[in-house]
Amino acid sequence: MTKSDTIKIGLHPRNKHRGRYDFDQLIQANAALAQFVKLNEYGEASIDFSNAQAVKALNQALLKQFYGVAVWDIPKQYLCPPIPGRADYLHCMADLLSATNAGVTPQGESIRGLDIGIGANAIYPLIGNHEYGWNFVGADIDSNALKNAQHILDANMLSNMIELRLQTLPNCIFKGVIKQGEAFDFTMCNPPFHASLADAQAGTERKWRGLGKTKKHAQSTVLNFGGQTTELYCEGGEEAFVTTMINESNQYATQCLWFSTLISKATNLPSVYRALKKVNALEVKTIDMTQGQKQSRIVAWTFLNAKQQQAWYS
Repeated sequence: MTKSDTIKIGLHPRNKHRGRYDFDQLIQANAALAQFVKLNEYGEASIDFSNAQAVKALNQALLKQFYGVAVWDIPKQYLCPPIPGRADYLHCMADLLSATNAGVTPQGESIRGLDIGIGANAIYPLIGNHEYGWNFVGADIDSNALKNAQHILDANMLSNMIELRLQTLPNCIFKGVIKQGEAFDFTMCNPPFHASLADAQAGTERKWRGLGKTKKHAQSTVLNFGGQTTELYCEGGEEAFVTTMINESNQYATQCLWFSTLISKATNLPSVYRALKKVNALEVKTIDMTQGQKQSRIVAWTFLNAKQQQAWYS
């Protein structure tokens, strides 16, 4: 990025991170960030984004300054998510709900979101609750991740707005999480990307090379980039995980207005669309997302017809 680039192209217009990071302000929010801030090749303040501790300190500062999250930490080996991209997903979901609600974005605790795979960081509910006042349920199969997420919620007095549920059925997505008779305005998910540990390691090495690190450096730290096995990979990878999600969503067709998931690999889209056609999703939307050089997209679907969608908020 050159000095002239003051707006991060591709981020949602409501995203608070479209401009350059103001490291002076961020250091005021989190003094621990100061040790990681250096001048880059353009003579501008930045951090080494290959340093997990630096990225965590940046996240702590961003969450405190922009989202009122005073206490946030994650154990080693858990994913440290990029805040701007996570915020974009929430804003895109707000737009989707708005389109169903005569152009008015539904806000407040009556709106319920379900975060599949909330992890140890609880990022999506933290941002969504602050930005729109939404209520969340966060589900995960990792009890240790949920324990850390609960600590974050308790420390920030958010337990009444964000509920955590342990998924005890490892091969299921919604079954065992969505209760009989309850409804959600939307679901969201950042599915496991890789199909195996070897695939995950190769992907992490590519990340390191993209950050200008040597192959030796990448191999020595490949497992320290962040992410437990359940966060990084599952049998069949993203395609299999999302296909299972789509198949299960049909069982809860009337309990959710919009189901959604991130799709990182564009090559998986044809199989995703085939799966959605097979379960007779009535409406499917694909929302492109861009963060720097990274391209991804949200695929959202509903089993409700236009009349049922309009009645959802009436």
